[in-house]
Amino acid sequence: MHLSFKNLFFTIASVFGIFAILILAKPVLIPLAFAFLVAFILFPVCQKFEAWGANKIFAAFLSMLSLFLIIAGGLFLFSTQIIDLSENLTEFKEKILEIFTDLTLFINQNFSFVPELERGELLEKIKSGLSNSVGTLVGQTFSGTAAFFTGLITSIVFTFLILIYRDGLVNALVQFFPENHQDKAHKMFKSVQQVGQQYLFGMFIIVLVLGFTNSIGLLIIGIDNPFLFGFLAAILAIIPYAGTLIGAAIPVLYAFMSYDSLWMPISIALFFWVVQFFESNLLTPKIVGGNLKVNAFTSILSIIVGASVWGVAGMILFLPFSAMLKVVCQEYIELKPLALLIGEKNYTDSEKDDKPGLLKKWGEKIKGWF
Repeated sequence: MHLSFKNLFFTIASVFGIFAILILAKPVLIPLAFAFLVAFILFPVCQKFEAWGANKIFAAFLSMLSLFLIIAGGLFLFSTQIIDLSENLTEFKEKILEIFTDLTLFINQNFSFVPELERGELLEKIKSGLSNSVGTLVGQTFSGTAAFFTGLITSIVFTFLILIYRDGLVNALVQFFPENHQDKAHKMFKSVQQVGQQYLFGMFIIVLVLGFTNSIGLLIIGIDNPFLFGFLAAILAIIPYAGTLIGAAIPVLYAFMSYDSLWMPISIALFFWVVQFFESNLLTPKIVGGNLKVNAFTSILSIIVGASVWGVAGMILFLPFSAMLKVVCQEYIELKPLALLIGEKNYTDSEKDDKPGLLKKWGEKIKGWF
């Protein structure tokens, strides 16, 4: 074995260069990344409209309009519950402040950080401090909202352009490869698109299944606004690990603040734990399939790296892009060890991981429709 310090240096320099580009070009790359993922979902829909006689521009417009109508319909269904929840925010905030005050007094009585600390005085100081920080909070909220809508509009424009120029983009990328490898390159890009599409469709189905499961379970438990909390937790589950924890913590905290009985938050926490167990061990492997999954180490690493580079957007995006990176690495002999590190087959002897998931089987059946 020989270690080439020259190749090692160029490898490390390339990694640092990639991260520098990801950080510096974040305002452009994040909307572009989301646009590619949305375009993967809308690609078969766009093809269907084109098969019916629409040109590429009109087909792309109809595809995006269909997506907007679905999202708007979902928001309309939950609008009543959102309004009811917002009306209770004032009372909810008061309860949080009282609990925080009581907790502070309890700690101070046992450890005596501040002598003669009164509950009423402490509560007024906390409210006064919150009032003084409202201006800063409003400014940060306005800045964050403006950045969010700017990124959203940019993603919409990028998605529309990708759907229109998708053939030209693929052909242009293929031209970077030698002529004798262009067919393989075209197949590689097609595989990347299919992996991204299958992954995203799988996540969409999982969100629907989890949303209805969570909502029915919360409805049986008896919490207010069960469908809002149920689908909110399902949508947050898109963020691996952390999203599931946050999605469960929101209804648990709401139940703890709104109900006198401790059984309500405890039962909700147990319910979400059971749902998470079946989702991780049964639902996701069956729907997505082992071929599209990355191992736990890569998943956690992609979340940490994504959060440090792009924040919440990175936590969402880096995991599906890791699955796509695995497909690219499989096409190169030098990068196949990296594909083994990312994938899951190298870490299990079970043959079931080589079987396609239900989503892939369904995709093969409905492929002719588009």
